[in-house]
Amino acid sequence: MSDHNLKCPRDDSPLKVEHYHGIEVDRCHSCDGRWLDLDELDKLEASTDSTEEERRATVMFGERKGEIPCPVCAKPMTVFNYRAHAVEIDMCEEHGWWLDAGEEQRVREIIEERVRDLGRAAKAEAGWGGFLSGLKRKLSR
Repeated sequence: MSDHNLKCPRDDSPLKVEHYHGIEVDRCHSCDGRWLDLDELDKLEASTDSTEEERRATVMFGERKGEIPCPVCAKPMTVFNYRAHAVEIDMCEEHGWWLDAGEEQRVREIIEERVRDLGRAAKAEAGWGGFLSGLKRKLSR
């Protein structure tokens, strides 16, 4: 649970504790951004219909020094592209994640998309294996 005196790193408004998909997050009512503690991004991803194995992958791509401060320690956060998609998330390695308005929904969509892609890949692989088996049978006749 976050400190209830946190301020938005974008506009300095007070952050209010809310529940989002069963996760306690701190939300800015001015810009609609959300602060997630370190373990809460995993919880947000897990709120999709997915398994831990389907979610396993590199999360951070294109890391660089960010411009906004951590709401907890005020150190500049690191910005990265979430799972190589065009969603930039700010992170403090010690305290948590800042998601601008709409990014929390995009995180869920990316995980759901990954699950669909993995399912399609498994079906394609099984189909290719069946095709090769059939081809081998035809050639051995």
